Amino acid sequence: MEKILLIEDNEDVRENTTALLELANYRVVAAENGKIGVEMAKKNKLDLIICDIMMPELDGYGVLQTLSKHYKTASIPFIFLTAKTEKDDIRKGMNLGADDYLTKPFSEQELLEAVKSRLKKHSFLKKQFSQNVQGITEFLEDVSEYLDLESISRDYSLQNYKKNDLIFMEGDTANSLCFVQSGIIKTYKTSEAGKDLVTGLFGQGSFIGQLSLLTDHGLYLESAMALEDVEIYKIPKIDFLTLLYGNKVVSKKFINLISNNLIEVQKQLLNIAFATVRQKVARALLELQQKGILTDNKTDGISISREDFAGIIGTAPETAIRMLTEFKEEGLITIGSGRKIIIQNEKALKEITTLS
Repeated sequence: MEKILLIEDNEDVRENTTALLELANYRVVAAENGKIGVEMAKKNKLDLIICDIMMPELDGYGVLQTLSKHYKTASIPFIFLTAKTEKDDIRKGMNLGADDYLTKPFSEQELLEAVKSRLKKHSFLKKQFSQNVQGITEFLEDVSEYLDLESISRDYSLQNYKKNDLIFMEGDTANSLCFVQSGIIKTYKTSEAGKDLVTGLFGQGSFIGQLSLLTDHGLYLESAMALEDVEIYKIPKIDFLTLLYGNKVVSKKFINLISNNLIEVQKQLLNIAFATVRQKVARALLELQQKGILTDNKTDGISISREDFAGIIGTAPETAIRMLTEFKEEGLITIGSGRKIIIQNEKALKEITTLS
């Protein structure tokens, strides 16, 4: 049962509003002025605050400003309750961060619809969605209900690709967002000289193609290839744009869901730009082992072609092979069956990455 704090100095309005909310199965705590209301907000675990503007001790604006400075109360949905109808007063409240307002006198329906709407929004914001097909499906179902949309598909068909199949090519029209259900995909860019630079490795639960869908020219910025058999769900571009631009609440959740490891990609680019080849190789080995997308476990080793490994660190295959040979001679790694790379001295590799 959701708990609501009602801050209202008029006793009749306070009692009547409390009764309406309790009849609708909400738990209500009430305060007769803003100062008491702030203290009650700090002591209670609340789902919503309804607050009058014109009050003694501390007005509604002061209540909102005070609560917004405390991490425990800053995210609680806030509805202003006021007899004022001037646009400037309403605008001031919304600019301070209020979620909604009700003008007195209000009907029971107006009150309950406002409360339901705010609680629904807050529930959606708090909810966490897992990065798998069940989480994506649940997200789409919640979005469709939240926005009352039927245009968002809730059931995307699974597409299968074999090892070395091209999923999309750099320069092709970007028409969908790819979600990896199983398998491993590499993304890469091809230079004018025909050399490939691996820009990312993506396993189960990853999204691919986000930035390409946002470009003005609408073309894929890189190519994507299956490193092993993969299963992919493709979200059409029109659905992607609706989720991204249709509603800012949905957009925030959607961006969090599809962001993957953009910070890691940025670190990788900085590594390519400024680190020595020895540091690049050590860091790449540690990151591949940590991600586990090319390994069954630490003892099985890292299964990756030398060409792909060279693409990750931004060097020629011959340079990557030479450095791996040096690491092997130093006892940092061994090469197992199938040319798998097995890390033997993780501590020494970490020390190499920190050398300036």
